[in-house]
Amino acid sequence: MADERVATLKEIARIAGVHTSTVSRVLRQSEPADGWSDAARRVREVAEELGYQRNQWAASLRTRKTNTLGVVMTRLTDGVVATTYQGIEEAAALAGYSVLLSSPPDDPEAQRRAIELLVGRQVDGLLLGGLHAPAQPFIDQLSVGSIPMIAVTRHGQSGLPFVVADDVEGGALAARHLLDRGHRDVAVIAGPAHATTALDRVHGFQSALTDLGVAVRPDRVVPSTLDVDGGVRAARALLDTPDRPRAIFAVSDVMAVGVLGVARDLGLSLPDDLALVGYNDIPIVAQLPVPLTTVRSPAREIGATACRALVEAVDGQPVNNIRLPVELIVRGTT
Repeated sequence: MADERVATLKEIARIAGVHTSTVSRVLRQSEPADGWSDAARRVREVAEELGYQRNQWAASLRTRKTNTLGVVMTRLTDGVVATTYQGIEEAAALAGYSVLLSSPPDDPEAQRRAIELLVGRQVDGLLLGGLHAPAQPFIDQLSVGSIPMIAVTRHGQSGLPFVVADDVEGGALAARHLLDRGHRDVAVIAGPAHATTALDRVHGFQSALTDLGVAVRPDRVVPSTLDVDGGVRAARALLDTPDRPRAIFAVSDVMAVGVLGVARDLGLSLPDDLALVGYNDIPIVAQLPVPLTTVRSPAREIGATACRALVEAVDGQPVNNIRLPVELIVRGTT
């Protein structure tokens, strides 16, 4: 049982039989990929027995670090974005960092204010989600000093290092699947032009079709907002007409849910009258009356990977762009 004294590094070192510097290093780092050494495990056991708690304030004075990461993520009510943030939070805790989160509207000026607020809180690094493409002018105008920044979920065509899903390949997976099912008259509900997630998915879809000798008519590519209502509006434009497509690729599952509602209202049966592919594989789509074929994107791992990359950047290590693999999940709508 720990007593009311504050345990010191020197006391832990004496009991564990190691140097004080070893204790300091072990207690401030996260567990290595290959696990703790016997000596490090002993240090941590002794520290826990003595009730040791690291003085973050004193440590920040010595290192000029606050051990805090700033995160700007728009649309946090979206389940995919929230799952991505969970990955960030979990990885930050494992690395010994706290997280300051700001979730501004999906608007560059609101994002700028959020970034300035976090910089004022002296965060050690920034994860930027929701960048609007092209984001390079926006990034160039930020006053953040030498704070490392990484884009997450959207790369924003910003020049920053980024961690995203391989959305170009995801779009190609959807296209090849629809062609394998015999569909040639296809349409795309494309999302907004400022979101590189949507742009990459549409690009991958169209490129794969072109490579296989199929072209998407310009009027079959319909922009939309990233919500159910956006899917509804786009689906009505595509389906409430005699010249309707036989297959639709929606660049998010929530928009695909809107398509399903319109198809129901028009008396269309899936997959007989209409094939549909979504994107992200949010939990609910597997439980729909006709389960949705979709492209699974690793939202939690995107967040965790981005956080680990930012911690490395804070420590002065180089960071490369990362595109995590996606997977086609075939269900009833195709």
